[in-house]
Amino acid sequence: MKRVAVYCGAALGNDQAYQQATINLGLYLVKHDLELVYGGGGVGLMGLLANEVLNAGGRVHGVMPKELVDRGAAFNKLTDLKVVENMSIRKATMLAISDACIALPGGPGTLEEIIEAFSWARLGNNPNPCVFYNVNSYYNSLKNMFDEMTNKQFLTAQDREKLLFSDSLDTIFNFIANYTPPKVRTYSSSKEV
Repeated sequence: MKRVAVYCGAALGNDQAYQQATINLGLYLVKHDLELVYGGGGVGLMGLLANEVLNAGGRVHGVMPKELVDRGAAFNKLTDLKVVENMSIRKATMLAISDACIALPGGPGTLEEIIEAFSWARLGNNPNPCVFYNVNSYYNSLKNMFDEMTNKQFLTAQDREKLLFSDSLDTIFNFIANYTPPKVRTYSSSKEV
């Protein structure tokens, strides 16, 4: 593993623990010689994370749609910034150039990106492990929802095990190191319900 895609908020949130966890993740990446792939912004947890990695001597790869670059959202200190046509290409590009996906606390965009990455893993289109960095139980409600999906048989127990919620970086990176992608489903035939 060389590069980790991190999805996170363009806001800081109202709990200092989110900022501290972001700093801790940035330092962990640099200490373990891992490069950051992220959305390319300079505000909120995104900017904090990129700054932390860069200030500690790490490498940061941004991926941002042209419309956001044109609106001045791009962070100007990055190792490199890949400008793409739209958000769909941004998400696919981030997956293609990374080896794992981690979601820090964030808003709807953060949630959409990590959920899509996990959905694509189940389809066989994303070999990267997906993790929610569950700082101060931020993602507990979502964790319960995934457990409910499993209980109601909309998600297999085997695939549920392929998605981690944890507040421990050691646990997260151990999960990533030992990850095997979900088995791709096959269908014998279409049947009407």
